[in-house]
Amino acid sequence: MPEYRRNRIEGGTYFFTVVTYQRRPILTSTTARKLLHKAWEDTKGRFPFETIAVCLLPDHLHSIWKLPEGDSNYSIRWKEIKGLFTKSYLKEIGPGEERNASRIKRKEATIWQRRFWEHTIENGDDLVTHFDYIHFNPVKHGLVEHVVDWEWSSFHRYVKEGIYQDDWAGGDYGRVQGLNYDFI
Repeated sequence: MPEYRRNRIEGGTYFFTVVTYQRRPILTSTTARKLLHKAWEDTKGRFPFETIAVCLLPDHLHSIWKLPEGDSNYSIRWKEIKGLFTKSYLKEIGPGEERNASRIKRKEATIWQRRFWEHTIENGDDLVTHFDYIHFNPVKHGLVEHVVDWEWSSFHRYVKEGIYQDDWAGGDYGRVQGLNYDFI
């Protein structure tokens, strides 16, 4: 069995990618967005974290979180978010794909891929790179032609704050201006 190693820095800033089971495009439906938002907020209430950036796509999501000082347990937060979402989703929408023997044995639904991708943000340049990656991702996947056209992204918040220009299309023009990353 593989040994998974996670980098853990108390009070750290992390980039995550979380993917649905077999990349099923379920996350941007009205019901799924509502359920995910509730699971996110409920988890945040019990296990605080700051959402620096987020982008929800049909089959995955990307986010950057800042954890509280003295806390490095992002895994419990993802376990809770995924668990709360799954329970609510199954109740409202119904079962996903048929479960294989491994998922039955582990009592897992077919909503999420196991685990998640994590990257510890190392410095300001690393933050800006991942910040841009998150916000450009809907264009990369061919979901929209312009970043501003993707509805489910923190990009819009950062346009209002003057961090991005609304016509940012990747690259340096209209890129992140004045992003405070003293917290890394």
